[in-house]
Amino acid sequence: MTLPAPVVIGKLHARRLREIYRSAGWPCQDLIEVELLAAGLVERVRAGSGHETLRVSDAGIQMLAATLQGNRAARSDHEALVQTVAREMVRAGRVVWTGLSLRAQVPGPTAQDAPQWCIAMPDVFSIRNTTVEAYVEPVVHEIKVRRADLLGDLKKAAKRAAYLDLGGACWYVLGNDAKGRAIGEPDEIPAECGVMVMQGGQLGVARPAPRRPVERLPFAVWLELAKRTPHTPEGGDQAPLANLRDDPPTPDDGA
Repeated sequence: MTLPAPVVIGKLHARRLREIYRSAGWPCQDLIEVELLAAGLVERVRAGSGHETLRVSDAGIQMLAATLQGNRAARSDHEALVQTVAREMVRAGRVVWTGLSLRAQVPGPTAQDAPQWCIAMPDVFSIRNTTVEAYVEPVVHEIKVRRADLLGDLKKAAKRAAYLDLGGACWYVLGNDAKGRAIGEPDEIPAECGVMVMQGGQLGVARPAPRRPVERLPFAVWLELAKRTPHTPEGGDQAPLANLRDDPPTPDDGA
């Protein structure tokens, strides 16, 4: 008799494990549940009435704790890189926001369909510090610190279309893996986006972002920006109003 191969536990299993832990444990009786049972991460419990429920085993609790720590580390790494990018944009004289939710327009499913509206949540959104609307040059930075997250994101063409609708340029900013290597190569990123990577603790441009002119930001974007407080770097404020720049954008401005 050939023994079955060991169960490979993935994100779906971890999600189901969390659901079982938070619920009354009613079984779904699907393949994910079978694999959790085979791995010893959940146990069947028979009540006096004869019906069965599921309970997360001690091994399952340990896995939940490990997953929680991994998620916290990923969020911490992500937030640190967000802060680094935001700080560099402030130093470049730009007004910066993080954690925005902005309405964007993306193409319909086919060329014959009308454009659709969606909610875009750029990690870092910035504009030039200027009083001339045609010179604001909005830029979006999308932060990635895990390769699996990057690969999943690259499949979302509508998400990139939303970012490009919001900004005159869109950048992917790639963190490093445990060995200090970038989590992706520039040629993996679609050509319509630029690429930044961490090099020796500093941000470096691996490929410039193509730019398109943005004559004006939609009113809904201005309204959302007005309701949110711009990013303030540690130990300082945004550029003062006396430093407003009314000159046209230069090729290197906003990188």
